Amino acid sequence: MAVVRITRLLLLIQVVLALAMAVVAKSAFHLQSNAVALMLGMAVVILLRLSITANNFSLAWHYRSETPQQYRLSLWLAIRLFFGEFRATMTASSWTMPFCTFSRRLASKPSAPPVLLIHGYGCNSGYWHPISEVLAKQDISHYAIDMEPVIGSIDEYVPLIRQAVDRICKETGSEKIIIVAHSMGGLAARAYLRDHGSDRIAKTITLGTPHHGTALARFGIGINTKQMLWTVGEQEGLSSAWLRKLAETEDKAVYRLIVSIYSHHDNIIAPQTSSQLNGAKNIEFQGIGHVALAMHSAIQTQVVREIQGALAQATDPSSELVRQ
Repeated sequence: MAVVRITRLLLLIQVVLALAMAVVAKSAFHLQSNAVALMLGMAVVILLRLSITANNFSLAWHYRSETPQQYRLSLWLAIRLFFGEFRATMTASSWTMPFCTFSRRLASKPSAPPVLLIHGYGCNSGYWHPISEVLAKQDISHYAIDMEPVIGSIDEYVPLIRQAVDRICKETGSEKIIIVAHSMGGLAARAYLRDHGSDRIAKTITLGTPHHGTALARFGIGINTKQMLWTVGEQEGLSSAWLRKLAETEDKAVYRLIVSIYSHHDNIIAPQTSSQLNGAKNIEFQGIGHVALAMHSAIQTQVVREIQGALAQATDPSSELVRQ
């Protein structure tokens, strides 16, 4: 519930700021119309939010990995990328995370194994609201958890994931589930697999997960941001000690269960190729920002395809796709 309170407080602060700016604008410009003054106040807040998104893209550009030629964007597509990410952040922080949290949504006639949704840093289950609607239409039962403390260690989230896995298997009668995780949630899923194995996991799908860290973690707060840090050196980058230990202690065989979906234009994970995980199935996209990943129709389609593919592989192991 911490993120719910935080996002609602931030939303209230923005409303108060917009009203204050409206009062200032009406007095400074001698406006007769309250509506015009309010629009100017709202414009100030929107410009502030736009500047935050722009700053994230600027930082990600500084620490970026080389974009393959076929994934480079035209000016128009770059503009669409920016405003698509801005819309996603506004939707998540001002609507879905403050007001649309949930714990489970069950299908009457499930068409695939049940899914556990694991959010990323600074988010909650409300982040998944758009993709939850897609999963519901596909008759896919899904659960979501809220990982707290918000700025705690990623290892602290493992018991929460284990409890959720146990609950899902018990309530649905399924022997295995599928994990879909965004950003830091993918690292928490890997930590779960390290500690408890893959007996109950049919597949893990990560979206924009910094499997090797992100340089932008230096601008966050909390133990988990330090664990996700990618340090840029003179010759090459270096993953955090936590990430290196995770890689050393986990069973590499579980990578065959992981599908890493990422964007070459992620504005939070930089270098963007940090999301590539050797031994996993890596699927690359272009022109999609970090928060927008779970809200983008192409990503949603790919996630559903991977979920349904897990069912096909369970019934016919020879149907497994060739890993990229």
